[in-house]
Amino acid sequence: MPRMLRHGSTVGADLPPDEAVTLDAPDGPMGDALAAVHAGDRGPAAALLAGTRERAEWERRSSYVSQLAAAALHSPGWLDDWLAESPEDPDAVLVKAELCVHQAWEIRSAARARDVAPEQFQAFFALLQDAVPVASAAARLNPTDPVPWQIALTHARGSQASREVFDAYWAEAVARSPHHYGCHAAALQYLSEKWYGSHGEMFAFAERAAESALPGSKLHALPLLAAVEYVVVSDDPRHSPVERARIDAAVERGLELSTWYEPGDPDAADFRNHLVLMLILHERWAEALDVFRAIGVRARTYPWAYLGEPRTEFVELRSGVRMQLASRTPLFSRPGRPGGPDAGPGPAPALEAGGSGQPRTLAIAAAAPHEVAEAALMCGVSLRIAPARPDMSYVELVPDPSPGRRAALARDDRLTAAANSFTTGEKWPALVLRRSGPRYGLTLLQKGKETAAHQWDPAAPVTDHAEASATAQALAAAFSVRDARPLVALLRGADSPARRQAGLVAALGLPPLPPGFGEHDEVLRTVPGAQLLARRGVLRGIRDSLSTDLGTPAIPVPRSRRWWRLRIAALTVLVPTSAYAWTTPDCYRATMPTLASLFLASQLRTAWRGRG
Repeated sequence: MPRMLRHGSTVGADLPPDEAVTLDAPDGPMGDALAAVHAGDRGPAAALLAGTRERAEWERRSSYVSQLAAAALHSPGWLDDWLAESPEDPDAVLVKAELCVHQAWEIRSAARARDVAPEQFQAFFALLQDAVPVASAAARLNPTDPVPWQIALTHARGSQASREVFDAYWAEAVARSPHHYGCHAAALQYLSEKWYGSHGEMFAFAERAAESALPGSKLHALPLLAAVEYVVVSDDPRHSPVERARIDAAVERGLELSTWYEPGDPDAADFRNHLVLMLILHERWAEALDVFRAIGVRARTYPWAYLGEPRTEFVELRSGVRMQLASRTPLFSRPGRPGGPDAGPGPAPALEAGGSGQPRTLAIAAAAPHEVAEAALMCGVSLRIAPARPDMSYVELVPDPSPGRRAALARDDRLTAAANSFTTGEKWPALVLRRSGPRYGLTLLQKGKETAAHQWDPAAPVTDHAEASATAQALAAAFSVRDARPLVALLRGADSPARRQAGLVAALGLPPLPPGFGEHDEVLRTVPGAQLLARRGVLRGIRDSLSTDLGTPAIPVPRSRRWWRLRIAALTVLVPTSAYAWTTPDCYRATMPTLASLFLASQLRTAWRGRG
């Protein structure tokens, strides 16, 4: 524990902050295309797919098709219009084929067969049957394209196709692109023990593909994917054991492959997420931290979904790796610094393509500034607090060149962690708002607990109605809003996130967002009455909580007449009592009234100087 406390804030300090981590974030061009299709404009997406077809960029094409199908899963209007206008467009038909398979798996879910209801299976097989003519049309319209056959391999797995059918699909796929990673990954799943193969057959397939691949090809990651299937996913690896040497070789091959890609490269994010999980399971902490650096902000759903909520698992295990390394660093030594000889391949960029980097945050607290300041004395960060209304305050994080250990180890973004601290034990809530590129979000904190959270993301599916209703009810209860239905409408959908976020703030009856929020840092600098609450250590926070000196400069704390009268009356009694006590032989009796007198005098003096 002492080692973790000393080194925890420095080991891995060059990693992007937790709040910057995204799940399955698209690259720059696809991010713009997804935002456009959610707004009803398919033009950028059509242009991207046409480019991949004309240049035979099959790996990129399969990735784009999968992301567009996921976008159409909950808002298919743009794709329906595209097909109605151009029913023979090979790109539109290909997205439709992928969408049909997506829809089937969405109904079946990723659960094991024993946990899927018969009605789900019935709908699953019916939708897979509907996908057959669409996938056939996609293959016919673009005969050289391997992506329809990747979809066919996934379809074969779900439809319980025989090995003869699978082999026929596989032959068609490799005839068009012998080293297509997407087709190989789909075939690997079919050959796994949880589907229609075995651990041995799966590893043999992956190792053959890797051995025949060119240097730097992602096919070298196939044994790594097989290792995750064996170690993490399979029910009982001991039932059909695989030699430890094969698993170790898969990890080493993955490490070698990672060196072929730049840190933050989106093409490497998929296998790097698998690689870092295997390194963690093998307790290779330093190498795992290096791979986390190379991943940067690009978390992927798999393999983390095998463990729980993907983004949460990624962030928590990354923090765990940091703590493991900190606990192994000698107490009085310095861990490797970013850029040093033992710092790995260098920090990954914290910027998302097309984004603005670390999220900008602002909190609206339902309390006056002096109440927020008193509650935030020991939150461990520097804050700027400004009056929003007589009964409400704006709060923002002030950048600190040397953040304290509590701030550096916070799991949430620092303002959310601070709001978690300063709402503890208070009756009033705080709403933390975030803006980062095209993504906008909020978190509601009450009594030190997160009671609601939401994110508007143009690249994500529309929020489920039940989930949005629960969030709306929590927000309405916190801010005494009678009708939560308008809030549900604002929470659902991702078009114009800025307008939806600002509209939600207005619907809750909260003060409007300050000008420039999301575009500039420290937007409260120019707000009248804004004051700085400097970061304090624990001991100083305890001391200051007994006084009225809350900031630099001090935040004015209004004192009632009763407050003044009680202290002045107490002082008029304590001063003579202290003076008399010092005249008695027992001087120890004078200590307590003297200290109490000094304390009250200090309170009155400070309050007089800081009266507003």
